[in-house]
Amino acid sequence: MFATQGLIFVVKHEQNMQIHLIIAGVTLVSAYLLSLPLVQWMILLLVIAGMFSLEIMNTAVERTVDLITEEFHPLAKRAKDIAAAAVFVYCIFAVIIGVILFVPALIKLL
Repeated sequence: MFATQGLIFVVKHEQNMQIHLIIAGVTLVSAYLLSLPLVQWMILLLVIAGMFSLEIMNTAVERTVDLITEEFHPLAKRAKDIAAAAVFVYCIFAVIIGVILFVPALIKLL
């Protein structure tokens, strides 16, 4: 129940999560239309789940830092920046994996 409430909160209130959901939807529809093999589907689902999980953890870090201090503090900023960097790094590798999975299928289509 608490996990569901947390997920609903992140989806409703976090713009980055909403962007991730849209991109994931487009990615999954594209994978379907290109008839990607099962192994590639599993890789896509793992990458998408990882992205969602990291974005949720980033939000948890941000809210925790906000709870601890309402004033600007360099360490609070650092904690938020580092959590955001984790999402950014994963996102870069998710795009690379997407290119590796989709480019051959797109070339084959053309």
